[in-house]
Amino acid sequence: MKVEGIKSIDFKITALGHGVVNWNGPTTLQGDGGKTVDNHTLPKLRGYTNLNGKVKEETGYKYKKEATDIDFKKTPLYISQNCIRHHLFRNQAFDLHYAGDKNLQQVLASITGLIRGYVVPSSQCKRTSPLLMEDFVDQLGNGNFEQFGQAGERDNSSFFSKTTFGDTEYVSYGSISIEQLEFISLDKKFDRCAMVIKEGQGEEIAQSVQDFIQTLNPNLKPVARFHANYVRKGTIFEEGEAGILLNNDAIQSIVEYTLQAISELSIRQAKSYMYVDSILVDYNDSHKMMRIKRNPGSISEQAESGYAEYFYAK
Repeated sequence: MKVEGIKSIDFKITALGHGVVNWNGPTTLQGDGGKTVDNHTLPKLRGYTNLNGKVKEETGYKYKKEATDIDFKKTPLYISQNCIRHHLFRNQAFDLHYAGDKNLQQVLASITGLIRGYVVPSSQCKRTSPLLMEDFVDQLGNGNFEQFGQAGERDNSSFFSKTTFGDTEYVSYGSISIEQLEFISLDKKFDRCAMVIKEGQGEEIAQSVQDFIQTLNPNLKPVARFHANYVRKGTIFEEGEAGILLNNDAIQSIVEYTLQAISELSIRQAKSYMYVDSILVDYNDSHKMMRIKRNPGSISEQAESGYAEYFYAK
């Protein structure tokens, strides 16, 4: 049984900004006269190490780099995907602290339950996020070394330095998995139970999920259907799990909402900022994941078929 249809929504993001929004903290480096100093603050740099590759043979001591010894093309500035996700779901950033076994129905019928994903440690209930986001990597390399001094004091400890940035332009890629988005497991069988349910509770939860998705786009007709045995296409024993399956309109509503949220993402931290400038989308019905990265000429910017159905009720 072959799965046909759109299997993932892949996208390329271009973002613009100024300065550093995602710091890495103090880094031990080599200062004047070969002394080790740890009052230099670095941003997150892809692949950067503070060691310069030289080793003191007698002791095995590894020499540190100097603060100015950075090639911003080889080790570019980046914003981590964790930072991006935190700001993307900032409205519900702290809600999961209050999620217990009793109120997971509210979590499931929310952006956190449908896109962000969650884990509740006490009960092992979890929902894997269908949204994959890569780090935002800077393309311009406008980094510079800045020395600061604290007013009034003039000994060495009062000086600190930072690697700062001017204008930035980031590129990132992401993907929404239709298989993970369309099915919500309510069954402990395969270790991916989103919520433990009582007898007869499945329909009620499916209804609340459907009602929530309806609010995302009132013009579509989303359906979230509960069944006691959803089987993954292609399995040998047709052993399924209880859960909720979303129809094409429900998937479309969530996809539209997520892409809109990403296109409107902006981060403002201290004296720096970043905002998404453009997003190029690929409704990918091929088996080549992230073809937008390697072969941008082959993408479909509009949905040319329905979303792939990976599960059926038995």
